[in-house]
Amino acid sequence: MTENNSDGPQRAYTNQDFLHSKDARVLRIMAEYLEPKSRFDHYRIDDTIVFMGSARTLPADVAAAELKKAEAAGEGVERARKQLEMSAYYEAARQLAHRLTDWSKGLDDAERRFVVCTGGGPGIMEAANRGASEAKGVNIGLTISLENEQSSNEHITRELDVHFHYFFMRKFWFAYHAKAVVLFPGGFGTLDELFEILTLLQTKKVRKHLPVILYGTDFWDKVVNLDALVEAGTIAADDLGLLHRTNSVDDAYDYIVKQLSEYGLPNPGVSL
Repeated sequence: MTENNSDGPQRAYTNQDFLHSKDARVLRIMAEYLEPKSRFDHYRIDDTIVFMGSARTLPADVAAAELKKAEAAGEGVERARKQLEMSAYYEAARQLAHRLTDWSKGLDDAERRFVVCTGGGPGIMEAANRGASEAKGVNIGLTISLENEQSSNEHITRELDVHFHYFFMRKFWFAYHAKAVVLFPGGFGTLDELFEILTLLQTKKVRKHLPVILYGTDFWDKVVNLDALVEAGTIAADDLGLLHRTNSVDDAYDYIVKQLSEYGLPNPGVSL
């Protein structure tokens, strides 16, 4: 029999004012752990390949159209040319995610292995979700609520579109199932994620084998000078081995598949 409590005192778990209050913050944090976990468990997600990069990177056809408009208007041409140049990274992320999804689908395993996972937004995130979707593979989007709200891209598997309020809980889920991380050119957010992952690996808070790939050598060599840190003695020379740099989809694919075949396949579900 269903209990009718409409005229009685309100239960705490139905009190929206309380649930959104400072006192209930720990419940909201726990919810951002337990609710995604229930989805990943249900869909048998144990291993992911995380793609990170700028939300501002355009697809090549859109960037080409923007350049044509700028040239016709006679303004913003240089910016549009740079957007078209950067669009090569969108297409690379899309192609790499497609190829890795094809590979993972061909594995003889009952579990879903090495699922593409992104931050769920536009740009590089959209490209990777799109590539995985075009390969007819499930894929994950871990979106975040921001002041300038951006909706999830349309290529995320609907049931695996997970929305967060807390950045640290979103970062936890990026790292927890990750078996490889690919970072394309990006801004503050991408750099934040890169250095957090490197710190976790350097300090061995992440003990699993986790290859980190920097895609776009021209960009990364200009933006991140880790050799200067070695020279200054603030990191060890061996720390540079935490990264694999490349400017080739073929090389990135071969490196990731080799690493996952050697370390990931024998250890399904190994987490932090």
